[in-house]
Amino acid sequence: LMWFFYYCFLLIQVLNEKKLQEVDSLWKEFETPEKANKIVKLKHFEKFQDTTEALAASTALVEGKLSKNLKKILKKIVAKDAHEQLAVADAKLGGVIKDKLNLSCIHSPMVTELMRGIRSQIEGLITGLPSREMAAMCLGLAHSLSRYKLKFSPDKVDTMIIQAISLLDDLDKELNNYIMRCREWYGWHFPELGKIITDNLTYCRCVRKVGDRTNFASADVSDILPEEIEGEVKAAAEISMGTEVSEEDINNIIHLCDQVIEISEYRTQLYDYLKNRMMAIAPNLTIMVGELVGARLIAHAGSLLNLAKHPASTVQLLGAEKALFRALKTKRDTPKFGLIYHASLVGQTNTKNKGKISRMLAAKTALTIRYDALGEDTNAEMGAENRLKVETRLRRLEERGMRRISGTGKALAKTDKYQNKSEIKIFDPSGDSTLPAVSKKRKIQEVEEQDTEVAVKAKKFKAEMKEETTVEDAEPVKKKKKKKDKEKQAEEED
Repeated sequence: LMWFFYYCFLLIQVLNEKKLQEVDSLWKEFETPEKANKIVKLKHFEKFQDTTEALAASTALVEGKLSKNLKKILKKIVAKDAHEQLAVADAKLGGVIKDKLNLSCIHSPMVTELMRGIRSQIEGLITGLPSREMAAMCLGLAHSLSRYKLKFSPDKVDTMIIQAISLLDDLDKELNNYIMRCREWYGWHFPELGKIITDNLTYCRCVRKVGDRTNFASADVSDILPEEIEGEVKAAAEISMGTEVSEEDINNIIHLCDQVIEISEYRTQLYDYLKNRMMAIAPNLTIMVGELVGARLIAHAGSLLNLAKHPASTVQLLGAEKALFRALKTKRDTPKFGLIYHASLVGQTNTKNKGKISRMLAAKTALTIRYDALGEDTNAEMGAENRLKVETRLRRLEERGMRRISGTGKALAKTDKYQNKSEIKIFDPSGDSTLPAVSKKRKIQEVEEQDTEVAVKAKKFKAEMKEETTVEDAEPVKKKKKKKDKEKQAEEED
């Protein structure tokens, strides 16, 4: 059994292997130093020269690597006892030893229990070493190892981003509270100023420079306000309905304005620092979602490396955990986005396509995060290409296109940037009615014309009918006259 101690390497040999078969009761064999000496004994002792050597050996073991000193010791073991097996607590380290030295290694729950027992009785196995010195060496090596990890940790830069974005959010909250208090406080003296000046920083600068509202008539605030607004402020100051306040009150308000201005200036400086830090550490992530959203994602995950381990679906819902579990509990629709909702690409999308774009953006963002965390290059070409892919997809969704984006994206990367152009449509009220759009006057005229046409036709028809009847009546009268004439002629002849 190879054992790393605080200032040395220990090679411990197992004497009774039969008792190691019972893993559950193995702790009973290490209750006292006497029992422990019956199972294991010290075979080899290799002391470190100084703390630096001990630190190098411990860091190599933590990372699963084989140090030079350990390699020399194991070569001696291979030369003497090549048939023996070496018990190791780290399976990765056992694989490295087996590959390089061709020494069989075992790793099992039995080995874990055995090392736990040796750790509890290490003072009895190593004689001639006081417990105080062992505790001091243990503490010194622990401090050195922690200092080394903190100094060379690849995640230590992420802490700067996490602290900066947290401080930025805190500053925004404090600024809102301070500005609200300043407007409310000075509003008792000059309430009209809050309606005229909407910008908070300009409001505080104007109050700090002028103070009492009676000074606005003679004060020059052209460097703060435009001419039109300056005229409105001076006119409102003369007829203001605010109450009179003392100089002490004005001084306290001015001091509060100084605090607001200083915090605002520090916030802009902190934002520039965060922007530069994000472009240095995660340039591709910054291009995809912006520095603020990227920093919040890193802070929510704990580090850039932890964020790189998350799948795209988790990146999409980071920040919406409460809504997700509430939806799962109540069996409703799950949320479609979390912190990624504040990205510019999601914000410029219409409501119908926000879910699709957030899903695609999360997938591309997960790739860029892994590239930033695990890749060796520090350029931002991958982020730019992926952003163009998302913009192209967004344009096609807006145009209701059905074509798919190819995997290469190099040809699509040459396209222009997406600009959302909304078309303003005017409501047409003619579609509300099912009747033909004809004026009433025109309808009345048409009806009158139709009535006159019908009347004319009726008159013509009646006249024709009268003529026919008169003709028919006239024919039998003529026949009767002829008969009478013939009878008269016959009588005269007689």
